[in-house]
Amino acid sequence: MLTLTENADAVVTTIVGREDASAEAGLRIQTAEGQGPGGEARFAVQVVAAPEEADVVIEGDASRVFLEANAAEALSDKVLDAGVDEAGAVSFTILPQPS
Repeated sequence: MLTLTENADAVVTTIVGREDASAEAGLRIQTAEGQGPGGEARFAVQVVAAPEEADVVIEGDASRVFLEANAAEALSDKVLDAGVDEAGAVSFTILPQPS
């Protein structure tokens, strides 16, 4: 199952809190059209008020991430990391889980 780093948990909490302060809100990850440069899956993220019925819910320490079924399968053995640059732009990185 996808896990979150402390950075990702903090960034998701901040992003979701800015857009929707409800307890049910979270960041939804779904597969996007096309493929990345290495043929890997691409993903889209958005803040939503609640998970969809078939979503897999990942509970961070302070955040909630919802994975649509295809994203949940593709990310089942991954770690989600996040960072914020000097301009305030957020970037997410998908890493392999440590062995």
